[in-house]
Amino acid sequence: MQKNKNLAYIIVMLLILTSCGQYQKVLNRGTVEEQYKMAVKMYESQKYSKALRLFEKITPSYRGKPQMERIQFMVSQSNFNEKNYSLAGYYFNRFTRNYPKSSKKEEAAFLSALSYYKAAPVFSLDPTDTDKALESFQGFIDNYPNSDKLPEANKYYAELRYKLEKKAFEIAKTYYRTADYDSRNYRAAIVAFDNLLSDYLGTSFKEEALFYRLKAAHDFAMKSSLRKKSERIKSAVKAYDKLKRNFPESKFMTDSNEMLSALQKEQEQLVKS
Repeated sequence: MQKNKNLAYIIVMLLILTSCGQYQKVLNRGTVEEQYKMAVKMYESQKYSKALRLFEKITPSYRGKPQMERIQFMVSQSNFNEKNYSLAGYYFNRFTRNYPKSSKKEEAAFLSALSYYKAAPVFSLDPTDTDKALESFQGFIDNYPNSDKLPEANKYYAELRYKLEKKAFEIAKTYYRTADYDSRNYRAAIVAFDNLLSDYLGTSFKEEALFYRLKAAHDFAMKSSLRKKSERIKSAVKAYDKLKRNFPESKFMTDSNEMLSALQKEQEQLVKS
């Protein structure tokens, strides 16, 4: 029994070595046609890294030929399966532009967006791939309104949009939190919260953003010089009015009312002085 197991193991190892030797032979000395056939074989065997090495060699020879459509899709899919997501997004997008009549265009458009989605980092890092994914999913939603992938595309789009909203919100809050050390950050916080509210209409952060915008305006006014205080108090009161108008039952209303009272008292003192 043990001898049979050892024999089977030896046979398997020989097949693997033979296969590897054949691959290397075709890769290094095979004709273009042999390399193409081997690339397809590696792709269908899910050996995507090996397939990509061959596709890279044969691509110049197949440009403008019928096989190029299939090659470009397999290159895109291989990069996706190898988790080279930024590259996959680029190649799938290029496929949709190069082959607008392809039966795989819709699939490639979705996979391009999904690739950028998977490449996108956490919200606090470089948003380049997030921006590309948003643009790609929006294009897919617009171009394929009847696709069975539409619910999935909408879900990913919402997640990505939330990611950018959260990043914008956290940047604005950071400006506010550091304003005690650098008073210029009060103004920066106000601008950042205003940008968030204008760039992302209907954002889930709207109530909290309006509250922190009020806090920034309140603190900025209260710590201002006499010459600038009156004008900044008026601006802070407007921030209070906007919060109350949009969220009359806001969970922040108690703190907001206290800030309004302090602003009004400070304004009265200015009038008296």
